[in-house]
Parts: sequence; structure tokens; C-alpha cells
Amino acid sequence: MQVAKNMVVTMDYTLRGPDGQVIDSSEGKAPLPYLHGASNIIPGLEKELEGKSIGDNVKVKVPAAEGYGERDPQMVQSVPRSNFQGVANIAPGMQFQARTGDGARIVTVMAVDDNEVTVDANHPLAGVDLSFDVTIRGIRAATTEEEQHGHVHGAGGHQH
Repeated sequence: MQVAKNMVVTMDYTLRGPDGQVIDSSEGKAPLPYLHGASNIIPGLEKELEGKSIGDNVKVKVPAAEGYGERDPQMVQSVPRSNFQGVANIAPGMQFQARTGDGARIVTVMAVDDNEVTVDANHPLAGVDLSFDVTIRGIRAATTEEEQHGHVHGAGGHQH
């Protein structure tokens, strides 16, 4: 069986940044399940896993454009400090959920002054080239419900 659209794939992975530092890993955890072809993982990695089989080890370099995208300077904005009512101490690095026209989005505080807070709505890995070391641990056909919902159900997946 091979990785293809509407297959549930489980994988062990290690994600590294351009400096080789580990950003995330499944080491010591259960393998990560995802529904292939449903945009559950970044496009560059999904493309490279297509056609792979159980036991295959894949080392993939994913450019930022095929990962979390390039940084968008328009996603950095200054907003009135009054938008943060109920938060006494706002500091760079803090994250908040903001309501936008596109739905909820996590923003990171970049700077704070007496009147304004500068926030960045880019994904923290936007603009970053990534390297993955992946081992395919399992492949199975998705259930009809998983295909309809666009994600894995059951062990390691989403429960309804």
C-alpha cells in the first residue's frame, strides 16, 4: 500500500529549522496520523510523501513557500492597547486569539507602548525553510466519514 489521496498515514517525524535545531518531533510519542490529500500537513511535505510505503524513511527540505508560507508584512499591525481590556501586563512574545474577517487567528505581541500594541498574525514558522526526517509507520484507507470530515478519526485522530 502506498501513500495516496484519502489514505490515513501514520508517521514518525522530526522537524528541524534551517540551523538544524529540532523544532518538533514525535520521538517518545505515538506516530502522527493524518489524512493524505486533505491539507492536514504542509503542502511541501505532503507532496514528498506521495507514493511512499510503510517503512520508508524520507528526508525532505521544504522551502517556506511550500511550508507555512512567506512572511507577510501586512500581517504585522499596531492596534489600540484598549483592545486588550482585562490584560494588565502585555509583553512581547505573548500570544492572543484575535477575531478577523477570516475567523479566529493567533497573534504574537511584538512591541508595546502606552497607547498601542504591535502584533504579528504570521504563523511563527512563516518565512522559514524546514527540514523533515519522516518514517512511514502505517497506511490504511480512510473511512467514508474521515473523507467527508477531512481528518482522521479514532486513535490519534479526532473524536466525534
